[in-house]
Amino acid sequence: MLLHFTKMHGLGNDFMVIDSVTQNITITSDRVRKWSDRHTGIGFDQLLIIAPPSHPDIDFSYRIFNADGSEVEQCGNGARCFAKFVRDKRLTSKKHIIVETASGIIELHVLTNNQIRVNMGKPRLQPTEIPLKVQQQATSYTLFVEQQSIEFSAVSMGNPHAVLRAENLELAPVTTLGPKIEHHPLFPNKVNVGFLEVLDRHHAKLRVWERGAGETQACGTGACAAAVTAIQNNWMDSPINIKLAGGTLTIEWDKNDSPVFMTGNAVTVYEGKIQL
Repeated sequence: MLLHFTKMHGLGNDFMVIDSVTQNITITSDRVRKWSDRHTGIGFDQLLIIAPPSHPDIDFSYRIFNADGSEVEQCGNGARCFAKFVRDKRLTSKKHIIVETASGIIELHVLTNNQIRVNMGKPRLQPTEIPLKVQQQATSYTLFVEQQSIEFSAVSMGNPHAVLRAENLELAPVTTLGPKIEHHPLFPNKVNVGFLEVLDRHHAKLRVWERGAGETQACGTGACAAAVTAIQNNWMDSPINIKLAGGTLTIEWDKNDSPVFMTGNAVTVYEGKIQL
């Protein structure tokens, strides 16, 4: 069997995208790990599976697998690539696409100049929804790693995020502290860890250690979580332009139980096929 796939990226956060609407495919953790290997496989941060909807009010459903084979709930950069993929493959001609994910419904809006605006839904701040093992909700929390006290904020954008403020992003201990917080017992489902440097009221820089993938070029849900944190703490105002290693995302959030909107691009790298 020949399996057709597309390699894509959103600000350097890269994906293998498979259409399971017109193809039959069984996904296993072992298969994902082999494909994600950057030396012997295709190489990617996440695998995206486009699937038929579960009911008629939805256009598509989609599943997301990290490079380590684990299935996750949400991916912001992947959502933008999803929108470009289904239109490029003529699976839909809509510019407003409703998609079902493991964490709920998201809405994708295809704009001009290859920009895609995603309604990422409302941020979840209750500890039980993140999930975070603390007794009460707060704007900031403290954890201890190797006798070091770390202050962070916690947000779920359909997947869990811890956000730390950094004075100098280049010197931030992303690759050393990131994996320790990812596996900290406060986070029963592990956590993505964002390091945010605030530049002014509308501009910031961000690096993210993603659970199951390591540091990536960009993280869409991480940028949303960082913006929510910055607005909640009165460090910044919406809209916020967040610069990541792969490029810039614009995040909008009006508080008051409103959804978070993320705008950025999506790029097709190449088409390929694998003999199964």
